[in-house]
Amino acid sequence: MAKESKKRKEIKRKLLNKYRLVILNEDTFEEKISFKLSRLNVFVLGWVSTFILIALTTVLIAFTPLREYIPGYSSTKLKRQATELTYKTDSLVNVLNYTNKYLSNIRMVLSGDVANNKMNRDSLFEQVKIDPNTVDLSPIKEDLNLRAQVALEDKYNLFGNTKTESSLVLFSPVSGTISQDYDKDKKHFAVDVVAPKDSPIKSVAQGTVIFADWTTETGYVIIIEHKDNLLSVYKHNSTLHKSQGEIVKAGEVIATIGNTGELTTGPHLHFELWNNGTSVNPTNYIDFK
Repeated sequence: MAKESKKRKEIKRKLLNKYRLVILNEDTFEEKISFKLSRLNVFVLGWVSTFILIALTTVLIAFTPLREYIPGYSSTKLKRQATELTYKTDSLVNVLNYTNKYLSNIRMVLSGDVANNKMNRDSLFEQVKIDPNTVDLSPIKEDLNLRAQVALEDKYNLFGNTKTESSLVLFSPVSGTISQDYDKDKKHFAVDVVAPKDSPIKSVAQGTVIFADWTTETGYVIIIEHKDNLLSVYKHNSTLHKSQGEIVKAGEVIATIGNTGELTTGPHLHFELWNNGTSVNPTNYIDFK
């Protein structure tokens, strides 16, 4: 036991014994730097340094693109391409199924393999046939009031309460000053809204981007198709944030104010609205202030 105790004390003494590390100038033997160390300090410092080095290496591999240079890891570009190919393959399979079903129906029609479901028209008329003698055709009180109101509006048009406002409400694409109004006679089917360069341009309503590209005369152009056959057109943009086929929400940023194209004199938005193929005045639906 005494030997073991003595041995432990010896080990402890060696671990805690202080040593001095001195860095000298080789020519003058002048002392530059000195450190007081022990074997325990060197051992602990070595393990801590090793742990930090392993942790930093793990972080670099897990959270930075450096892992792509390690064999066995796939690159982000390959993953993106694989995802795009998967979506395209799925779309092509759906189109192929629809096409095969369409061709099958056409083949059945051409071969005459179609069931001829004859229908008795007289039986249909019998179901909706009503005896006029059993129907009370006298006007009700609400009908009389409505007729009187319509007659009054037709007679005194100044006091009529017909409304010309459209129920369509659109989001303002940008706030600014209108430099040129909508003028159908001069074939200016848009309003030009002046705003600071690189200001965000927002979609007036939810829809699908059907065109997003560069044109020589109007620069970067983006066109969005909304419900009820409504189209919104944004021209002279400096950059486009959406591409063809993407679905956008109302108020979502789709481009930035610019001065691109030949037919422009400064940073502004050339905004058009088309309803069922006919241009409409955007100021009837949007407040640009």
